[in-house]
Amino acid sequence: MTTVLHEATPIASVLNFHFRDEVLPYYGGGTAAARRLAGNDFMYWEVMRRAGAERGARLFDFGRSKTGTGAHDFKCNWGFTPQPLHYCYQLREGAVLAEHNPANPKYRLMIAAWRRLPLRLANLLGPPIVRGLG
Repeated sequence: MTTVLHEATPIASVLNFHFRDEVLPYYGGGTAAARRLAGNDFMYWEVMRRAGAERGARLFDFGRSKTGTGAHDFKCNWGFTPQPLHYCYQLREGAVLAEHNPANPKYRLMIAAWRRLPLRLANLLGPPIVRGLG
């Protein structure tokens, strides 16, 4: 795990997995202060530096992101070249692949409403809703 502090307060953190000569930052996040202070940039720089210098990693897997999202833009800003990932699904006859993702226009109004909910209510409602999406 890599955590960035500002004046002794954590502002960004990421859980990393290491496999052979590769590092995969998996779960990460930051506070509003991290954005203002470029804490996320420093955090990923530190992940790369430590993985290379201390563990001999040669590959950095920034993970998946949908084109046109903030996460995708952040990664491209680092100079990474996107590589498409191809998936194969086997569905029963007549079934349609569900598109449970924030880029689906079908969810636009629900997402807009969700963002206006008080945080405590969103945290209370979130887990039961998410369980039903898989």
